[in-house]
This record gives sequence, C-alpha cells and structure tokens, in this order.
Amino acid sequence: MERDDTVTGEESPAPGQPATVAPGTADTAGTPTSGAWENDGQTTSGHSSGRTRRPRPHGRLVPLLGPAFVAAIAYVDPGNVAANLTAGARYGYLLLWVLVAANAMAVLVQYQSAKLGLVTGRTMPELLRDRLRRGPRLAYWAQAELVAAATDLAEVIGGAIALHLLFGLPLLWGGLIVAVVSMALLLVQDRHGQRRFEHVILALLAVITVGFVAGLFVAPPDPAEMAGGLLPRFAGTDSVVLAAGMLGATVMPHAIYVHSALARDRHGHARTSRLRRRLLSATRWDVIIALAVAGCVNIAMLLLAASSLQGVSGTDSIEGAHAAVTAALGPGIGIAFAIGLLASGLASTSIGCYAGATIMAGLLHKRIPVLVRRAITAVPALVLLAVGVDATWALVVSQVVLSFGIPFALVPLLRLTSDRSVMGSSASGTGVRWVLAVVVVAVVALNLALVVLTLAGG
Repeated sequence: MERDDTVTGEESPAPGQPATVAPGTADTAGTPTSGAWENDGQTTSGHSSGRTRRPRPHGRLVPLLGPAFVAAIAYVDPGNVAANLTAGARYGYLLLWVLVAANAMAVLVQYQSAKLGLVTGRTMPELLRDRLRRGPRLAYWAQAELVAAATDLAEVIGGAIALHLLFGLPLLWGGLIVAVVSMALLLVQDRHGQRRFEHVILALLAVITVGFVAGLFVAPPDPAEMAGGLLPRFAGTDSVVLAAGMLGATVMPHAIYVHSALARDRHGHARTSRLRRRLLSATRWDVIIALAVAGCVNIAMLLLAASSLQGVSGTDSIEGAHAAVTAALGPGIGIAFAIGLLASGLASTSIGCYAGATIMAGLLHKRIPVLVRRAITAVPALVLLAVGVDATWALVVSQVVLSFGIPFALVPLLRLTSDRSVMGSSASGTGVRWVLAVVVVAVVALNLALVVLTLAGG
C-alpha cells in the first residue's frame, strides 16, 4: 500500500522553500496532514490496539482549501478597482466580456500553476532557474520583479486612497500606514505559518466582497445591457487601453509565480499517485471557488459603475467614483466601498511581497527578509504620492504594465506543465495545451493592438 509522505499542515517555510513537516502530523489548527487522512486501513501511529483507521471521505475538502484564496487576492487589488470603475463609468457594460473572459483564463492558469508546485515539489521560478543560462535568467528575473513592483505600487496607492476617503488622511500618510500594516500581515505568515495567514486573508476577502457587491443590491444593473456587454467589441483606442489594463488586473503574472509556492508550501510534494489525485482534485475546487468569488467582485465593480456612474462627471478617479456612489446610493454604500478598497490594498500588498520573495528565491537563490522587501518596495509608491501624481492614473498604468508581463509567465507555465519529463503522468493533455496556447496568443495580440493603436493615436 502506498504511503503518502507530504503535508498539509500549517508550519510553512519562507517563500520558495519546501515544507518539511513530518507526514502524519497535524497542524496547530487541528487539520490533519495528508499522512493522517491517507492512512487507509493501517494501524494508528503510536498505538498498539490494532484498531485501523477508516479512510476519511473524499468530500473532506474544506481543510485543504486556502492557497487559491490567497492567490485570488491579487485579482481584487486596487488596480482592479481603478480599471473596472473607469471602464464602467466611461463605457457602461461594453467591456463586461473582458472580465468574463479574463476570469475564465485565470481559473485555468492558476490551476496549472498550483498543479506544477504540487506535482514537482518546486516553484515555477525554481524550475525556470534550472533551464535558463545566467544572462537570460537575470533578464527574466528583472521583468518578473518589475511586475511584482507594479502590483505593489497599485496596492499601496489604493490603500492610501481608501484611508483618505474614510478619514481624510493625506495620501502620503495613508501610504505609510498601509506599508506598516502590511508588514504586520506578513509577520503573521512569518511567525504563525501559512494557515493563520490564509485565515487573515480570507477575512479580508470577505470584507472586499461585501464592500464592492453591496451597491448592486441598492442599484441593480440592467439585465439586457449586461447581456449586450458579453459581446466582444471595442470603442476606440481608449477602450483597448482599458481592456489591457483590465486583463492585466485580472490575469496577474505575480499570482502565477506565487501560486506554485503557495500550493507546495501548504501541501508539500505529492509524491504518490493516490495523494496526487486527491490534492489535485481539492486544488481544482480551491481555484474554482476562489476565482469565482474574485470574478464576481470584479464584475460587481464594473456593473456598479455602469449602472450608477456612467455619464456622471468626475468619475474618472476613484475619489470621484466614491463621491458619486455616495451621492447616488447613500453614505452607507460609500463607506462599504471605501472599506472594501482598504481591505483590498492591505491584503494584496502582502501577496505582492510574498510573490517577490518567491521570484528572487527561485531564480537567484537569494533572499531578502520579507519585512526589508516590504520597506523597499513601498518606496516607489510613496514617492509618487509625495510628488502628487494622479493616484487613479497611476493605478491604471500599473495594470497595463502587468498585462505586458503576462506572456512571460504564461509561456513558461505552458511549457513546464506540458512537459512529461517535469510533470510525468500529470502533464497537460492536448486540449489543455491548445486552450493555454490560445490564451497566450490572445494576450499577446491585445498588447500588440494596444501599442499600435496608441502610437497611431486612434
């Protein structure tokens, strides 16, 4: 009988390091590790009574959920808020199809990333390090870190805007507070393990969901207009720029890098076929549920703007959108909106730091203490806030930068998960490879169209 020698416990290493908890133990939250629930028919460890443990039902799913919800925070960060509100306010329901398509892409992509970590026991950056010469590896690391920096910029600025809306704080002071509080969140992961970190992130995700969905109950969208928004089309250069920003905000390159680490650090290396099937099944549900929540939040943002803000002057910024929402739907919805934005900034900036640490550890085998990294990566956002750059514009531009980083994450992911020498029998089949290839082509085509239309001025 196969014995499973991996973990699902709480004690997690630094980002990029494999889990080392012994099989068959339990985490501090009482969740049994894989060794416990895979001990089918074997004598219970530490007892001589001869009693056998019946296999736990396959439906025991909840204790295995979590990594995808952490990754999903990247999909509801302040950059999403800016891009989705701007799209809804300017074009109504026109770009709804972009969010639906991007979220479908994200489900497929994030599952592939998580599967890569579980099957190989290594993160995507670690696997790439072995396949790249020094020069290309350094160049690849530079673009990946730039992507992580772009998302961190959006998250600190978004949190600063939220504190300004709630308490009237100057943006610079708000940015400093967001940076400090995000350090505290990272300390939870560093000191108390990944499970506790997941619980905190899940709580913030719940706040985000309530904050951005509440307005739809006061001002429901038009069903006919929603159906029309599912027809793929654009309305000039600006709509293409926004679509690229929405795509960059929904299919997040740094989330692709980090999900392989999150799944591996939580569950360990699934060495046996039986455990692998069980963990991959749980991971599929983890990804589907988490990204369904994130997708609904993103769509709610656009629908709220389309139903309440279209044609209203001054809604081309988050501050203006918040004022318009408050005026149209009441102060309660306005406060919920601002609190959701704050939770989004605090949670997602922590994930950005985790991703940056995973990228550096995997590609360079170098580590910077995560709190030091947090302090360093907050600097660009604080500088922009100090010099008075338009915050909403900075958020949208950061998402466009992210969209250009997507192919550099997707193409290696496609190759690695399709390679039987890497994935064995878990390698992607022909159908999945073709779908991923279509996703890559679509993203590259959208970015090329963005460049051409922008240079042509129309």
